[in-house]
Amino acid sequence: FQFQIKNVKLNNKKMNAKPKYLLKLLFSGVLMLGLFFASVIEIKAQSDVKVFENVDEMPIPPGGMDGLISHFVKNLKYPEGAKKGNVQGTVMVTFLIDKEGKVTDPEILRGIGSGCDDEALRIVAEMEPWTPGKVDGKIVITRLQLPVKFAL
Repeated sequence: FQFQIKNVKLNNKKMNAKPKYLLKLLFSGVLMLGLFFASVIEIKAQSDVKVFENVDEMPIPPGGMDGLISHFVKNLKYPEGAKKGNVQGTVMVTFLIDKEGKVTDPEILRGIGSGCDDEALRIVAEMEPWTPGKVDGKIVITRLQLPVKFAL
């Protein structure tokens, strides 16, 4: 949003703005406030979704653990900045497996920088759908944590 208020002198603390400009400014303030509350409502709506960390049946990656390891071996690219800086370590990534098995919302819990965090997020986000987790025989959204090790 861009608003232009004419005839306003802030240095002299004198304001001679025309009423229509003040009305626009007031309207923009109300609009911004409305957008803020709409965001809060959306966040509340999302927080009503139950996410499980402990489930009866854990989500399973395609091909099992061997498939997960294979995905990382084939697709992980060691960042050049990390190579040059001899950066090594483990990036801890958290993500959700939704009810369809899709990997969503990857985030860094603990990073090491130098491009490794971004690479860990990329490789996790590109994973094929998993077999979703279950609680009491029902498919649920599950939060997982995955260590991604970078070693030269």
